[in-house]
Amino acid sequence: MPELPEVEIVKQSLEKYILNKFLIKIIVKNKKLRFPIPKDLSRKLSNLKIIKVKRISKYVVIEFEAHIYLIIHLGMSGTLHLIKKSKIVKNTNLSFYHSKNLPKKHNHVFFNFENFTIIYNDPRRFGFIKLLKDQKSLIDYFSKLGPDPFEKNFNFNYLKKYLCNKKKNIKNTLLDQKFISGVGNIYASEILNNSKINPLKLSGDISENEIRKIIIFTKKILRRSIKKGGTSIMNFSSIKGNRGSYQNEFRVYDREDKKCKNKLCLGTIIKINISNRSTYLCNICQNNQKFN
Repeated sequence: MPELPEVEIVKQSLEKYILNKFLIKIIVKNKKLRFPIPKDLSRKLSNLKIIKVKRISKYVVIEFEAHIYLIIHLGMSGTLHLIKKSKIVKNTNLSFYHSKNLPKKHNHVFFNFENFTIIYNDPRRFGFIKLLKDQKSLIDYFSKLGPDPFEKNFNFNYLKKYLCNKKKNIKNTLLDQKFISGVGNIYASEILNNSKINPLKLSGDISENEIRKIIIFTKKILRRSIKKGGTSIMNFSSIKGNRGSYQNEFRVYDREDKKCKNKLCLGTIIKINISNRSTYLCNICQNNQKFN
């Protein structure tokens, strides 16, 4: 599943092409995604101008004139592809994961603009497309999400108050979108390794110094990943001709049995299972935290 950095890349790519453009028409080939696509989607959005493209957590939010909002969630396997009418584009994917070119199957929704088309592809159909009629509906829809890692309210006081007396382990807390929005399995492991915190440690036992580390490394790692184009397990060029390369900087994720990269640490990366998710940590610089 694409996490915050990958969705940010999609948002930036979309913004480059569709901002201040008029959407001509929407063609729905398959409305059965995680939630059915609204029947009147094309009628309500056709010939409207796009005035803003933003990311909220792991969602792409497209704002049209008259304050109508289109939400796109990519789910497990969703991608957006750009097809230009005037020329053949070698790489169509607007991000850096899954297929670099438009697949022949599972192209569910076509957003037609004057000179190009944006196509939503999703083999597993866990993603969805939702229409919100006004700003209040948008605020209400995302009201249960925790702060974005780059927002001012993701700060020491917020974390200290939230984590106090929590019995859930810190790995699962980082994945809780009500605590912090946008962090997924890969980046949670990376954040905790950089912070030298055992992922099984109870959230209520996290020290003030560890809280500061979580804040610092959450922002640092996510910013670095966005700069590197996100994580691309397949590692291919996107439509922009770049490669998502943050996977080359993983310190723990998918590095089982390899040496820990933390300074002066002689440990080895091990893999454990937490709530049916693969979790990677160092057997030395993180493991001693388990009993603190």
